[in-house]
Amino acid sequence: MSSVDRNVLEHDLRELLDQARMQDYCPNGLQLEGRPQIRRVLTGVTASKGLIDLAIELDADAVLVHHGLMWKGDPQVVTGFRKARLQAALGHDLNVFAYHLPLDKHPELGNNAQLGKMLGWPSDRVLGDKGLIHFGVLHSPQKLHEIVEVVVSTLGHRVQVEGADDPQRLVRTVAWCTGGAPGYVEQAALAGADLYLTGELSEPAVHVARECGVSLLGAGHHATERCGVKALGEWVAQRYGIEVVFQDLFVAV
Repeated sequence: MSSVDRNVLEHDLRELLDQARMQDYCPNGLQLEGRPQIRRVLTGVTASKGLIDLAIELDADAVLVHHGLMWKGDPQVVTGFRKARLQAALGHDLNVFAYHLPLDKHPELGNNAQLGKMLGWPSDRVLGDKGLIHFGVLHSPQKLHEIVEVVVSTLGHRVQVEGADDPQRLVRTVAWCTGGAPGYVEQAALAGADLYLTGELSEPAVHVARECGVSLLGAGHHATERCGVKALGEWVAQRYGIEVVFQDLFVAV
């Protein structure tokens, strides 16, 4: 079976995702060092205990995720569920790679780029100081309820519609940012978006959407962020010829 050196994989992913340029809320890259040679990788959205347990069951050498083990502001003690996750991963000598905003941003493999492809939305430009908001003009106007139906069918997740919520409303321009990014609705509106989609909504964002006349869609944090890490895993498999398995431990948020 083919394998790749852990340090080679870490270096190549760092370069691919331009990791050093992105200020983030967590450490990106190798968060937990395991065995030096990697033959099998398990990918998923979050480094949960369930994903780590599955990696152990599959005898994987690494997990590759979007939401990792460590976040700024976490307690500086290892207890409870944090201990359980780390203990399991360390006991199996498992590598844990995590890429948060660098994976959101990547122009081809990133969550936002991949979600746009899945929905058939053109990404004409990116907005915001971090370049995370994608903006596009639809090839032809669509009614709001038609767009919602496509999103539900594509993601397999219910969609919360707020703001300008008339089902017959015509939508010509769309903006989106996966995950928990409701605060970008104002930037989307100022750029001329008729509709802004993100993973989860907030009370302030709903008021902004109503007052700016924007259709605001909440399509699920997890549901909108499955695509990036899956695409990244496929890139790893193709580049190194190693086995990469994607597992969707779906959560309805």
